[in-house]
Amino acid sequence: MSKTFVFKFGGAAVKDAMGFKNLYNILNNRLRNPPIIVISAIGKTTNLLENILNLKYEQKDYSSNITIVKNLHMEICHDLFEDGHLIFAHVDNHFAHLKRIMARGFKGSDKDAFYDEVVSFGELIATRMVQEYLCDQKLYCLWQDVRELIFTDQNHRDAKVNWEKTYQNCQKILLPKLKKYPVVTQGFIAWSDSGYPTTLGREGSDYTAAILAACTAATSVTIWKDVPGVLNADPKKNDFTVLFHEIDYHQAAEMAFYGANVIHPKTIKPLANKSIPLWVKSFLEPDQSGTLITNSSLKPEIPTIITKENQVLVTLWVRDLTFISGEHLQYVYGLLNKLKLKINLIQTSAVSISICIDKEFFNIELWKREIKGEFQFKYNVGLQLLTILHYTRELIELHEQGREILLEQRTRTSYQIAYLEKMVDTAMS
Repeated sequence: MSKTFVFKFGGAAVKDAMGFKNLYNILNNRLRNPPIIVISAIGKTTNLLENILNLKYEQKDYSSNITIVKNLHMEICHDLFEDGHLIFAHVDNHFAHLKRIMARGFKGSDKDAFYDEVVSFGELIATRMVQEYLCDQKLYCLWQDVRELIFTDQNHRDAKVNWEKTYQNCQKILLPKLKKYPVVTQGFIAWSDSGYPTTLGREGSDYTAAILAACTAATSVTIWKDVPGVLNADPKKNDFTVLFHEIDYHQAAEMAFYGANVIHPKTIKPLANKSIPLWVKSFLEPDQSGTLITNSSLKPEIPTIITKENQVLVTLWVRDLTFISGEHLQYVYGLLNKLKLKINLIQTSAVSISICIDKEFFNIELWKREIKGEFQFKYNVGLQLLTILHYTRELIELHEQGREILLEQRTRTSYQIAYLEKMVDTAMS
């Protein structure tokens, strides 16, 4: 194992000038060997770029929205750099390039490829700003385009890593640079084997850190968040939370799968395969212990509460009222895979299949076209999906109060409900 360390900072850590200064202090106090520093887009930049894309799709004017995003970055630059600094030209050039791409638009119906090309600008600009600022503070580091390192297939918005080629790139390009300087690079984005920008899935910067760690045999990965570590519940929604000081890879993967926002679901596997420890720490309180995720024998069975918002519940019935069979399930799973829809909860009965999925990727017109008369279905939007791991009867009773539950599922260790705060029901046939 090398002595490489990987640090990943999300958008909240660099949302303003104070965040940049805090990032410098964290790095400057922890430099042992040159680390890999993975940076996400600043603040809510990815959301803003998605809004610009939606305006483009709706054939509405988006120019003022690009100006808003540019001004956000320029304001931070003015707070951190002297007038005339090279960073202003860098940022200006990136936004000029973005405007050219937006004016060109996308070819045919390939909106996912266009999405990947546009949202990549958030990470590219943020990392250039971070690298220039760290160098100004005499913490000299190199800027690396991660698209020269991580290669994927062409499954846009959720690309699969070409591990062999990525490993070779990291060994050939990244490791020689780390022998001299820290390297600042982008999370979330990558490059396809056929020569197009791709992304690794929403909030995929954690996964980037894990990929680079696995391909360089890193000593550890640290993800810096605005929470003290991995908690048993979201502190913004729950008055009392418990910090896990240490958990094993399996428990962390399970929590991430069910929707815990601390770690991207794909992050754990590459690290577990190489036994690379993962730390989750607070950039607000960097000296606190945080959470260690590793091959731990500790398996705390503390009730863990996870909520995923903005869900869609789709229920399907076979038109001729035959019972649900393996062929029906195979058809539905194939359809979900084709539409790039991740299942958050699925339940079957004798005559129906109910599926809970993220609203973000649910396109009702595309869904209707692909069903092709095989099923009749209805869907509900605006749902929340609650998961309680290691549940108690008291917790179940507490969380069922005042909620219209549309789907409930219970196993030996997990309890899930899809519920509505306000009913929005649309029937399709």
